Amino acid sequence: MKKSSSITTLGQKESPKNIFAMRRFAYLFCFVMFFSISTVYAQQANKLLEAGPMLGYVEMQEANLWIQTTEPTDFEIRYRQKGTDSDFQTYNGRTKETASNTAHIKLEDLSYGTTYHYDLYLNGQQVQLSYNTKFTTQQLWQYRRGAPNFSIAMGSCLFINDKPYDRPGEGYGKGTGILSEISEQDPDLMLWLGDNVYYREPDFYSKSRMDYRYQDARNTQTMQPLLANAINLATWDDHDYGPNNSNRSYRMKEESLNIFKRYWANPSYGIEGTNGVFTKYKYSDVEFFFMDDRYHRAPNGLKRENKDFFGQAQLQWLMDGLVSSSATFKLVVVGNQATNKMHDNESLYAYKAEYDKLMNFLKEQDIPGVMFVSGDRHFTELIKTNRGRDYPIYEFTSSPLSSGSYSSLDESEEYNNPQRVAGTLVHKDQNFGMIHVEGGEDNRKLILQTYGSDGDKLWEKIISENDLDNE
Repeated sequence: MKKSSSITTLGQKESPKNIFAMRRFAYLFCFVMFFSISTVYAQQANKLLEAGPMLGYVEMQEANLWIQTTEPTDFEIRYRQKGTDSDFQTYNGRTKETASNTAHIKLEDLSYGTTYHYDLYLNGQQVQLSYNTKFTTQQLWQYRRGAPNFSIAMGSCLFINDKPYDRPGEGYGKGTGILSEISEQDPDLMLWLGDNVYYREPDFYSKSRMDYRYQDARNTQTMQPLLANAINLATWDDHDYGPNNSNRSYRMKEESLNIFKRYWANPSYGIEGTNGVFTKYKYSDVEFFFMDDRYHRAPNGLKRENKDFFGQAQLQWLMDGLVSSSATFKLVVVGNQATNKMHDNESLYAYKAEYDKLMNFLKEQDIPGVMFVSGDRHFTELIKTNRGRDYPIYEFTSSPLSSGSYSSLDESEEYNNPQRVAGTLVHKDQNFGMIHVEGGEDNRKLILQTYGSDGDKLWEKIISENDLDNE
């Protein structure tokens, strides 16, 4: 009697059970190999991404993105309307070493009032991100419906520890988890109010070191979801312009300006014949005037009554823009405080000639809806400047995001500032601001809020359009 054998001889049929097992093994092997190869390529693509993608300014039919790679790299943006199966539109380019491997990407001919999802490919492979990447073009609402509601996040003073270059002792930076708390608010816009990086002493006179400092801040992991999904716009103050309290005499002002342009995607930078980071941007029925408080600024200690803070050309640009604006609210964004009468050094008020000229202009021209937004102070407050029969000027100062706070403010005379709106002082915690723009026609309002480093709301105040109008 022959013994049974598991060996199949030539011409002998395999059992269906064995065939199924072999096929299943083959399918599994192919899937594992495909998944492994895909994972390797995805990891390679992710390693090429230094920072971003970041969303810059967005118009009705145009959106601007920014990326940075670790080396010169071919990239592709694939984008289509969210929730549809339409074909992807594409934008192709290459990052350049001469621009720190950054790229500014302008997507055009978009549909207005539409949300787009986008993916980033590097060297042909998709970058795998743990968060959504989207943008929404502005609505065509004029003459059709009321102005759209939207939300604004804001903050200043983002210090990231870098031990070899920091002062001895405890790190001045308190961590960047607060950026995740901002992302949780899902703002439409994020306003970076200055001191968005902190140059250290070795950086002050080296363009390559300035570039390193921006790169070191920009690739912070907790920042990436915020960069990808909110419109990010910025001005600067002294620490991301140059040394502490720096002014127009700074030797590296041109290099600093070039670095700022490289890392931000603002609508513009200065005007013809006048350099700087100042620009304006309109979103819904709010117009933002981003001011440059460093490039043209005379030294704080200059003993001259009529000295430059913004400089004549920039101040004239602001006044022309304000009187021309049809926006319900006109937010003047400054790195320093503008209207605090108890801060007589690093502020517009300390430069009385320009301060008085601007305030007189607002009165003479009867311009409604003006409010200031500022950073710098390492504490947060809402201050109110009464102007007799004219509406009061408010200023919302928000600071700091991650640097040390001005915890000893309660030991100074300014602690009892009579301009401060009661209940709005935050000086012993890192924090960020929110402004919700809401309401129907002729009843628009700004809901001002401050949130602590843990995401808890600390205070809220409401300013209506009627509060900022003399009628």
